Amino acid sequence: MKELSEPVIRASFVNCSKGAAQRLTVPRLLADLPWEDLDFLGWQDPGAPERSYIVAEHGGELVGVEFRRAGGGGRGQRRSMCSLCLTTHPASGVVLMTARKVRKTGDSYNTVGTYICSDLACSLYAREKRRAQPGGYPKETLSVEEKVERTKANLTAFLDKIL
Repeated sequence: MKELSEPVIRASFVNCSKGAAQRLTVPRLLADLPWEDLDFLGWQDPGAPERSYIVAEHGGELVGVEFRRAGGGGRGQRRSMCSLCLTTHPASGVVLMTARKVRKTGDSYNTVGTYICSDLACSLYAREKRRAQPGGYPKETLSVEEKVERTKANLTAFLDKIL
C-alpha cells in the first residue's frame, strides 16, 4: 500500500458522513507505519473503542469504512479465525465488526459484518511479520505470497458487500 496522508484518509470514507469522517481519530505518526507491508490501513479509535476503521484500495479507488465492534469478547480457551487473513487467535483476538452499507435504493439490509483480527493487523499476519498465539490449528502450507493474495481477495469480497 502506498503511504496516505490524513486528508486523503478522511476523504476516502464511504459509509459515514463527511462530518463524522472529519471527527474520527486518524492514527498518529502515519509516516512510521510499515506501508510496504500493508494491504489496508486498519485502526481502532482510541477515543471510541467500539469504532474501528479500514482504508484500502478497491476497484482503483481508495475506500474508507467505519466499523462498529461487537461488545463482549471471548472468554475461556475457545479460538476464533479471522475472515480476512484466516489467522486463528484466542477468542479475544478476533471480533465481529459490522459496517453500514453504502445506501442503495431498495436495499433491504443496511449493515454487513464479519470476524476480523481485533488488532486489524491482517496484512502482518499474512506476511508472517506478526504471529498469533500458537496452538489449536495446524500450520498452513501456503506461501506468504499466497496468504497475501488470499487476504486481499477476502478484503475485496467484503468491501464489495459494503459498496
